[in-house]
Formats: sequence, structure tokens, C-alpha cells
Amino acid sequence: MKYKQLGGTGLMVSEFCLGTMTFGGKNDPMSSVMGALDEQAAGLLVNEALEAGINFFDTANVYGVGESEEILGRSLKGKRHEAVIATKVRFRMGPGPNQVGLSRGHIIQQAEESLKRLGTDYIDLYQIHGPDPLTDWEETLRALDDLVRSGKVRYIGCSNLQGWQMMKANGISRQLGLHDFQTTQSYYSLAGRDVERDIIPVLQDQKMGLLVWSPLAGGFLSGKYTRGNQGGADDRRNKFDFPPVDREKGYVLIDVLQEIAKARETSVARIALAWLLNQPAVTSVIVGAKRPDQLQDNLGASGIILNEEELSRLDQVSRLQPEYPLWNPSVYIEDRYPNQN
Repeated sequence: MKYKQLGGTGLMVSEFCLGTMTFGGKNDPMSSVMGALDEQAAGLLVNEALEAGINFFDTANVYGVGESEEILGRSLKGKRHEAVIATKVRFRMGPGPNQVGLSRGHIIQQAEESLKRLGTDYIDLYQIHGPDPLTDWEETLRALDDLVRSGKVRYIGCSNLQGWQMMKANGISRQLGLHDFQTTQSYYSLAGRDVERDIIPVLQDQKMGLLVWSPLAGGFLSGKYTRGNQGGADDRRNKFDFPPVDREKGYVLIDVLQEIAKARETSVARIALAWLLNQPAVTSVIVGAKRPDQLQDNLGASGIILNEEELSRLDQVSRLQPEYPLWNPSVYIEDRYPNQN
């Protein structure tokens, strides 16, 4: 297992992170689609992850309406010092008008409740789970900063923000002398490379880390799906068709993934994950699983080094179409570095 620096911090995290959206939540419709694993099954995955060298675990208060945090906390009991725990706040946690969002009240309350559920006195990485159009950024950022200064949170991050929102938030934090975002958790896969437009350039400029969610595009790149096989009725992708995928373009991509996987005698999923591990902006890839063998198959990607030809083939079938104003970004580079041509 390789380890990378978390954003601009001195904290080192494994290149794979165990996502716990599959933990608990049998009575929650979304969680039941993802897996709704009981404590015993979840504990096996946590132990498997630790034995494989994973030290990074991601959850959220909303997963299983708190149950994912509870199960993760109990699974790490006695092993807290081995783990870097990330959780999130933003989504609705009750029926009341103030039980949602990024207000000071909701953030502080939910941080305290997450600490109790996780059975710990500090959260390594506390992330906002998305933007809140109602709450002013300064209120949100001051609340997060207070949590860091109190010692209840070590670092803060964001998730599902646009590039300009991350820049605005970090600008406000620096202007006010507050702790700023060290990471973003964003969707990135061979079937969805939108983060390359403006989010990754922001991360590189701000020295922030990228934590990748849904690296197999909600199972679309797992190897189950082809033009001739849409999977069974109980497959997650057929129950919850998310994140959105251009299927025609996706099937062309899967054809290439299958060819490379066959030549290397490995799985399609491993090749898709190996491509992500090869991307310099990526800090850690969040993988979820229902069984230890699924987790082990995914972790096998860490030993795959794709060659230039394989990377080029994958890039050609998955690359983004140019958009204004970057139809031809080299125009703004070549005339400033004339001696490099």
C-alpha cells in the first residue's frame, strides 16, 4: 500500500480509502440500495482493510442516518490510533427546519453527534458534503475553524463543490485567518472526467488533495456491464442509475478496458482503478464493498502500472470534449515557454 500527503498537511493517508456508505441503514431507502451491511459484515471489511495497509476511512452523518458512523466507530474500537477518519456534514438529519445545511448551529451540533457515534474525541477530516445556498460562507467557515481550534477536528475539507466555490471559500478563510480546505471529495472516473475542467486546476493551484468517490462510476466500470449484459435486476446500477453515464461512449470505453484486462489477466475494475491511481492529482481513491473478496479485487489495482500505450488508449476513448475558453489551452502556454518547443 502506498501513502500520500493529505493536501498541504503533514498527514499521510493510504492511496485507497475504505468508503462506508454500505454500512448499516436497513431502514433507509438509499442505504439499503448501497448494501446495508450489518456490524459483523462491516467489521470484516474494516479488518481486511487494515490488514491490507489501508489507514483511511470515509463516512458521513447521513449514511444510514448515523448508523454508518456508529458501526465504523465500533469496528475501529481499540484501533483508533491506526485510522484516519473522515466524515461529513450538510444533508438533512431530522424533520426540523434547522436540521440541515451548513449553518453554525447545524455544523456544531452534528460534529458533536458524529464524535459520539464514532466513539472518538476527534475527527481527522471534517468535510462539508456540498454547498448550502442559504448560509453565508463566513458563518460556515468560522464554525469549522472553531471546531479545529477546539481540537475536535484536525483538518477540514469539502465535497461536491464547483471550482469557483472552493476558491471563494479558501479566499475568505485566508482573508479572515481561518483554517482552509485541505481536500475535496469529488466524483472522478474514466466514465466521468468532468473534474478535469476546472476542479483539478483549482486543486493544483491551492495544493489541495483529491479524494475520489465512485471510482467505478456506480459499478458501471465493474466489469458487469456491456452492450449485451445490463446486469441483473438486483444490481446497484439498475436500482440507482447514478452517477450519470453516457452509455454509448461508456461501452466503447469498456471494450478497451476488457482488452487491456484480458491481456494482463486481471479484472476490468482493477484497470479502471489503476488509471485513477496514475492521475497525479489523486490523493486517495474511495472504494466501497459488500464482501472482503470485492475489496481485495479492488486493492489489486495498486500493483498494476499501466504503460504509455495503455494510458493513451484509455485517454482517447474517455477524454472530455474541449469547451470554451479552453478549446486549445496550448495557445496560452506555448508563447510563454518558447524554448520548450
